[in-house]
Amino acid sequence: MVLVCGGIILALALGTRQSFGLFLRPMSLDLGWGRETFSFAIALQNLVWGLAMPVAGAIADRFGGARVLIAGGLAYGLGLWAMAYSTHPLAFDLAAGLLVGLGLACTGFGVVLAVVARAFPPERRSVAVGIAGACGSFGQFVMLPWGQALISRFGWLNALLVLGACAFVMIPLGTALAGRNRAGDESDQSIGAALAEAIAHRGFWLLTASFFVCGFQTIFVMTHLPAYLVDRGLSPAEGMAALATIGLFNIAGSYFAGALGARYSRKRLLAWIYAVRALVIALFISTPVSAAGAYLFAALLGVTWLATVPLTNSLVGQIFGVKYLSTLFSIAFLGHQLGAFIGAWAGGAAFDLAGSYLPVWLAAIALSVIAAALCMPIDERAIERQAFTGAA
Repeated sequence: MVLVCGGIILALALGTRQSFGLFLRPMSLDLGWGRETFSFAIALQNLVWGLAMPVAGAIADRFGGARVLIAGGLAYGLGLWAMAYSTHPLAFDLAAGLLVGLGLACTGFGVVLAVVARAFPPERRSVAVGIAGACGSFGQFVMLPWGQALISRFGWLNALLVLGACAFVMIPLGTALAGRNRAGDESDQSIGAALAEAIAHRGFWLLTASFFVCGFQTIFVMTHLPAYLVDRGLSPAEGMAALATIGLFNIAGSYFAGALGARYSRKRLLAWIYAVRALVIALFISTPVSAAGAYLFAALLGVTWLATVPLTNSLVGQIFGVKYLSTLFSIAFLGHQLGAFIGAWAGGAAFDLAGSYLPVWLAAIALSVIAAALCMPIDERAIERQAFTGAA
């Protein structure tokens, strides 16, 4: 029940979020906005997502994830509906940035993956988290063609209304998890002690810094790849298909990342993922753009796309335990979202200023190399604490 409901929630939340890049060109053209206006709202969304996620995670750790998921589904759906009727940049920032950002904080990885992790024993935990992450990728594969079909047939405004209705489905799914997802009494550690422990752990900050790079890369690509490909002569449908291909190949990527993480060093797997991304991006921008090349790039990048998430989540749980996993992973994910904010905004700003995305592509390559280097010194050993003996 936990894996099925959690997987569907991630599919809806992340699949819808990955479709926002499809709206950049039609909304900017119809509303007379530059690309930076749309990009800033998506950047703000990721910043709000990251800042609110530790709070959502702490509430889920204390009271269970169901209430947080229900609130998130409501905020997400209302935010999409508000996006549809936003004719001023400030209104769009509040809708796409604030409301949808809050919805994602409550329905995204931080809450759902912790719920799944607690439902499985340690030897099966990494695989279960990988399956849940693969569901998020499956949502991208399904929701992108669905979103493009809605835009083509009914226009972007009605497409947002339909996607908002889909987001409300997360409310009953969250309700189904009530009572199934409270943290177990694995220790008598307080949340303050858990935070102090993580803050003092060098590996936690290295992991958070590497996650910054993941956010920069993925949100830049999600927001700007369709427009980049159309600018280079491909069709909107081909731009959508490239994003969908990323989601399709990351279904396998997320699953196998979780499965490999159960057998091999998770920090080394993360380092390999970032190294592969640097190579794939470098090859993509150094060759002529074609539909076949775009799909090959999407497939190769897709294998690594969200594969960092189950590995990072499992590594946090491996080092610190799962009692406060929602809170601690959410703090690490804040690093991801700070990178996402810069990646989404920088793409639009670079294009409006220079008419090119090349500076951001080059930054993505350099940061990927840095992230691979950051992962290697992480100490993966579980922290040893005094055994919990229960009530005195």
